[in-house]
Amino acid sequence: MKEREWLQAIKPDSYRQPSVIKGFGDDGAVIKPPVGHELVIVTDAMVEGVHFSLDYMSLYEVGYRVLAANISDLIAMGSQPLYYLVSLTVPSHYHVQDMGLLYEGMGELAKEVHMDLIGGDTTGGSQLTISITAYGSVLPQQKRLRQHANPKDIVFTTGYLGEAGYGFDLLQSNPNQSNHFTNRHKKPKPRLAFTYVSEKLERIALNDISDGIATELNELAEASQVNITIEADALPMHPDMQHLSRDKQLKYALTAGEDFELVGTCSNEEWYKLEELCDTYSIPVTKIGTVSSMASPTPQVFLNQNNQAQVLTSSGYEHQ
Repeated sequence: MKEREWLQAIKPDSYRQPSVIKGFGDDGAVIKPPVGHELVIVTDAMVEGVHFSLDYMSLYEVGYRVLAANISDLIAMGSQPLYYLVSLTVPSHYHVQDMGLLYEGMGELAKEVHMDLIGGDTTGGSQLTISITAYGSVLPQQKRLRQHANPKDIVFTTGYLGEAGYGFDLLQSNPNQSNHFTNRHKKPKPRLAFTYVSEKLERIALNDISDGIATELNELAEASQVNITIEADALPMHPDMQHLSRDKQLKYALTAGEDFELVGTCSNEEWYKLEELCDTYSIPVTKIGTVSSMASPTPQVFLNQNNQAQVLTSSGYEHQ
């Protein structure tokens, strides 16, 4: 199938967002963001053999997951997801029906969050590569930036940590199994409702958990020029992971990533408001630490375990 025929096949019949002036059919899409809002733009890509394997994932799940990663980034910025574009590099052995499954996976999640597919591109290549550019809108005063953490803030996270990493390891041992953890890896659910929660608060520093909270917390500390200390015993872990050793649980929680949960900071006064709002929207949220002023020339993150503070780098913790 030629590119023009393929793009015609995936062209939506209608658009959910009234701000789409022109989608498919021209050299570019034309959009008019909501009045008074700023546009947030994110991009993410997945390469077969690097970010996913069809030994344990279907193309439908791959499509769902790559869009979920982009949506999670939009949520971490405090924005409402609106539109997305898809660029594909497709090896010759894939068929039209295969790519149809990929778009169906993206379409399922896009329907849930009211996003519109407004364009894309396809080309041939040696590895299947899916690249998405997604757009969201946010009011200027509601942007949630990494630089917004202040000393004396509360550090919090949504959901459980390490579920996707544990699910990935389970799939490596048995690609055909299906359970809560394998589904958390293959079809993660972005915390869209947190967008509405964050609108009610004056200040939040926020990151989505794609690379593990060790990395995300170091990014927050660096951007805000603060120190962060988290408590090992406070990290929320799924009850069905309790049979794992404590070291294994910590490894999953701190470095596995791809949970696409959220980690952030807010003032001590607004923490109680955040708890109440998250309860209203059925979002599990846990206080895991605090923010302090830098005690050295560079920001640091610490893991407090057994009354001993250990430096937490992006790759894990190091004994002092």
